[in-house]
Amino acid sequence: MFETLIVVTLGDVEEWKDKRFTAALVRLFDGERWFYSATTDVDGVQREIDSLAEMATPHPGIEQHKVVAKFEANRGEHLRFTGGDDVSRLSKEAKYDLLSGYFPQIQGKPWVVTWTGQYVDQRVVKTFVSSKGADLRFDYQRVGLWFSFSLADGAKKLTESFNHGANLFQDLRGLELKIGERYTEAVTFLQTAVDVVPGAYPTVLSPLAAGVFAHESFGHKSEADFMLGDETMQQEWQIGKVVGSPILSILDDGNELGTGYTPFDDEGTTARSSWLIDKGVLAGRLHNGATAADLHEGLTGNGRAMNFEFEPIVRMTTTYIDKGDLEFDELLAPIHEGVLVKTIKHGSGMSTFTLAPSLAYMIRDGNVAEPVKVSVVSGNVFKTLGEIDGLTDKVELLSFARGGCGKMEQYPLPVGFGGPWVRVRALNIQ
Repeated sequence: MFETLIVVTLGDVEEWKDKRFTAALVRLFDGERWFYSATTDVDGVQREIDSLAEMATPHPGIEQHKVVAKFEANRGEHLRFTGGDDVSRLSKEAKYDLLSGYFPQIQGKPWVVTWTGQYVDQRVVKTFVSSKGADLRFDYQRVGLWFSFSLADGAKKLTESFNHGANLFQDLRGLELKIGERYTEAVTFLQTAVDVVPGAYPTVLSPLAAGVFAHESFGHKSEADFMLGDETMQQEWQIGKVVGSPILSILDDGNELGTGYTPFDDEGTTARSSWLIDKGVLAGRLHNGATAADLHEGLTGNGRAMNFEFEPIVRMTTTYIDKGDLEFDELLAPIHEGVLVKTIKHGSGMSTFTLAPSLAYMIRDGNVAEPVKVSVVSGNVFKTLGEIDGLTDKVELLSFARGGCGKMEQYPLPVGFGGPWVRVRALNIQ
């Protein structure tokens, strides 16, 4: 594993480091329990196996066990980020030069009180070997830029950010216009935004806001480990049940390039395109080997661990809402008075969800109007799924330099999400 972190605040370098290491996670299953060992002594893996075997109970028919029978035994080398695409071959100086080249978009600008810029990258080459015969070598790579800036105009204050991730270093070039536009929009918002009048409004969610909704409010519900031993939840989440609008489809796909790209999961399973909702109907859920065996469903390639120190659990990869058939103007046209949510600070919720917008705007007579300060957008997840009544005809998949998904003690796991612009008949706006 190789990774770089460069942090600059107000032009001063706070961190500038990279690291490279090799490590291993050893897992052993005896039919009843899993045994784990994490080590940075890769020459001692056999000792770790022997130590775990001493704690386990021999199982003569282990190969026929339902969990073991589920596992794939993929083989071969699948390296995508090699040669000039390998970010570990680039100097720290080249990475700093890229980051510092964007400073003029924010540094010294009016109303900027403080700002921070970060460059991050990570390249991981994994070898996966199993007693079933798997022998894989594959890689994934992530790079990103993050700028955060705080603005003040008298008593008015606003913090906004630009967060961009990709797979290739060259994809971080040419972002001057986007960073500059984010600063300009933030200044306009700071100076002119008014408090929204609370109420229930038709609401349009940007691909970012829609992606967070899909991830937090539905994606986590689709992780099958939440259902094990819970018959009530299994009944609630029966495949084939209508759970949303007939125009709504949501999927998870580790093959999509971006920060959620995972060609194989940490159990050696090939990435799949998994439809979670298909035209409003519950079509599937996400699995690792154990949950797929227990629920008698197929593998999906979602057994993921944050790093070698953790066991693989059921996690999303790139989760997004599928496209519809409307142009953006057509999406807005029927709205007499509504709210458009463009950027958000965070989102959460599995039954009732909340989004905390950063930049939001009123919609008046089918047009984007004045900026408004919105503290929270909320709604019931199932009601909202059913009240999605418009989708634009293009999907935007988003990748990020910072942050990630948290589950149990494993945070942050890189993921991707996104969607089209999404219209909902009514959400609670405060």
